[in-house]
Amino acid sequence: MLQALTPIGRRRALLGSAATLVVLGLLLWWLLPLGEESPSGEITFSTGTPTGVYQTYGDLLQKAAAKDMPRLDMRLLISDGSQENVQRVATGKADFTIAAADAVETYILQHKPGAGSLRGCARLYDDYVHLVVPRSSSVHSVADLKGKKVAVGPGGSGVRLIANHLLQAAGLDPQKDIEPLAEGIATMPGLLEQGKIDAFFWSGGLPTGAVKKLSKESDIRLVPIGSDVVKKLQDQGGASRYYRAAVMPATAYPEAQQGSTVQTVAVANLLITRDEMGMELTKELTRTVIDSRDSIGAEVHAAQLVDLRTAIYTDPLELHAGAQRYYSSVKP
Repeated sequence: MLQALTPIGRRRALLGSAATLVVLGLLLWWLLPLGEESPSGEITFSTGTPTGVYQTYGDLLQKAAAKDMPRLDMRLLISDGSQENVQRVATGKADFTIAAADAVETYILQHKPGAGSLRGCARLYDDYVHLVVPRSSSVHSVADLKGKKVAVGPGGSGVRLIANHLLQAAGLDPQKDIEPLAEGIATMPGLLEQGKIDAFFWSGGLPTGAVKKLSKESDIRLVPIGSDVVKKLQDQGGASRYYRAAVMPATAYPEAQQGSTVQTVAVANLLITRDEMGMELTKELTRTVIDSRDSIGAEVHAAQLVDLRTAIYTDPLELHAGAQRYYSSVKP
């Protein structure tokens, strides 16, 4: 049988409730700085092809953002890749995306719609160019692709952009000297296994899951892209200035590389948005990207290279004001 509280009991109960409210209030104050509210609403994030690194990164970032900003709904949009991603953000079809620096620069140089509104949030990780062939192939350089059937990526992909630049640097016409196929990473490996293509280009973080799986199931190798080709690439000017010589470590695809490193080309990936995107939202999403480096990197190894010290270098884009506010808040 319940007993009525004495005056002293009621006073203790009230004091206990008040203490609980104070603790909750302090916790809320700690989570939400004075005058700021957790971002809410819905945003769209353009990713990439289903089995590519962009799509995996987007899936993991969506989960991290849901934890950090529970009132925000991030919707993912599959895309062909960098070129389509830049166009979507510039024209308002997406709010945030990942795109390679060369694709961003190309869009700007072509004065396409909304180019002036593009802003950077963070430099993420580098994409490495893969030129994949069967181990028995006669292809040992980009120039050897002449007359071959080559998958070069969909029209809106960053792969297509860099493949065309590489073929030109090797003295080949991308439309006349090879038989180009607009296939993406979801179908390239299967076509190579079936002998329906002679080679494929891919540009992605290391390792890319689809290439790693192929290397374990089929006898393939990676064709080196030498410094002579890189020099000719950079001589093209324009967006090609974002390409640089790189070395693919032997541990990227052990079965395919058999203990050898591979010379190749790398280009930086950027997290981008538009200048009109809310300052607090952009600040907090940038924070999530940096803070989730290790958790995302556990599955997307390339993401482990996201570094606070270099994240602010989003050339060719200036930093969004919200991202700048975040970096200023964590400056040592």
